[in-house]
Amino acid sequence: MPIAHLALSVLAIWTIGCLSLTTYLDPLQSIPGPLKCRLTPLWSWYHSIIGDESRQIDALHKLYGPIVRISPNQVVIADGRALAQIYSEKGGFLKAPFYENFDAEGHQTIFSARDPGYRGVRSRAVGQMFSVGAVKGGSKRIQGCIDEFVEKLEEEAGKNGARVDVLRLARGLAINVVGAYLFGEEYGDLSDGTTMESAGAYVDFIVEIGRFFFLPPWLFQRVFASLSYFQPMASETEKSIFKVDSFTRRLAERPIDANDGTYQGRLLKAGISVDEADVQMKDVVFAGTDTTALNLSNILWNLAKHPFIYAKLQAELAKTPDNDSTYDAQRHPYLDGVIREGLRTLRANPTRFPRQVPPAGYVYTSPDGRTYRLASGTIVGISPSALHFNPAVFPDPQNFQPERWLNPSSEMLRDWIPFGLGPRQCIARNLAMMELALAVKAVVRSGVLKDAKPVAGKIEIMEWFNARIMGGKVELVWT
Repeated sequence: MPIAHLALSVLAIWTIGCLSLTTYLDPLQSIPGPLKCRLTPLWSWYHSIIGDESRQIDALHKLYGPIVRISPNQVVIADGRALAQIYSEKGGFLKAPFYENFDAEGHQTIFSARDPGYRGVRSRAVGQMFSVGAVKGGSKRIQGCIDEFVEKLEEEAGKNGARVDVLRLARGLAINVVGAYLFGEEYGDLSDGTTMESAGAYVDFIVEIGRFFFLPPWLFQRVFASLSYFQPMASETEKSIFKVDSFTRRLAERPIDANDGTYQGRLLKAGISVDEADVQMKDVVFAGTDTTALNLSNILWNLAKHPFIYAKLQAELAKTPDNDSTYDAQRHPYLDGVIREGLRTLRANPTRFPRQVPPAGYVYTSPDGRTYRLASGTIVGISPSALHFNPAVFPDPQNFQPERWLNPSSEMLRDWIPFGLGPRQCIARNLAMMELALAVKAVVRSGVLKDAKPVAGKIEIMEWFNARIMGGKVELVWT
């Protein structure tokens, strides 16, 4: 036998033996999924980086069912019944190691921290600011930023035939709300346009980093270092990062007193260093600007696309005084439906929220009664995409239908997870909902969307950890 044939035969036997041994010892061998996903994480890495992971996983669910293995140690579930045990009960499972990729400048953030104790010190320091009562009490500061936003929108809409990027304007609003409500100082002046431009490049930079979120931390660090070396940062991005950093650093270094109720003041009084407080501030600048701006621009785009929805919302808001700067879902059920539908359809965070199975393991029972055991250390996650577009829970899921929320089913309420759920859900969810409600109320009452039409036929996103609008704009044109 030629030496080449002998070598190939030995290699084939060795490969078959390894695969057989791996399959025999594999603790996840009962979880359905493609063979390539059982053997290597490359499939998962590739699709998360190019931004179509949610669509690809949805295709796998249609082929294999509600539980699918997408990597040697990663499993995804498309079943709202599994939410509570993974994310809520007994504190939920710990966040997966991937979240370390969002640590910044050597510090864990309130978002990225995996240790509940570490996060608890920081979240307790600032948590009261995000309570329903506190947000309502600060609604006038929020409304002031919104008034500037509406004025700027009216100004740009008044330019005949001009395309208006509402995402750019919404980013300016969102970062000013973060500054005014949390830090005690607005970020910039919406009237000169610099606020939106400077904030946008910073946000886009962080969003693009999120394409590598699902890489193991050791590999993420190497990829990030390589990109920094071979792909120098654009000057616009450098200027944007510098401006945001200068803003937060100046406020973090400002002397505080016992009565300081700002975000940074609360952190500093809890014993957090100035350096870390600065990092925590930049983290909330990104989170509070990116998702809120995406959701608001999606809602305004849909109101312009669907005049009958716009008219129905106008009729509801006409029943309340113009100077009403509050939000009550019971008093404004259609407004609440518009906002919920906006958050459902855009998916500002479209991918799975990964968690690590605890030492006791986890048993998932599918709707058909089959049980699947996930071993300790397995990474498991459920994505908003899988639940928000499930036709069994949300009929005609691709359609923007606020009416569906006027009498929602328990499954709809359970599976609506734009902010995550459990003790690790978005800490600023009440602030975000208030900001969206007040902004939509103000825009609709102003009448500025009359004769507005979307430029694009639909909004498409890159499905990274944080969604990015394809083309980078959400444009309306006034006819």
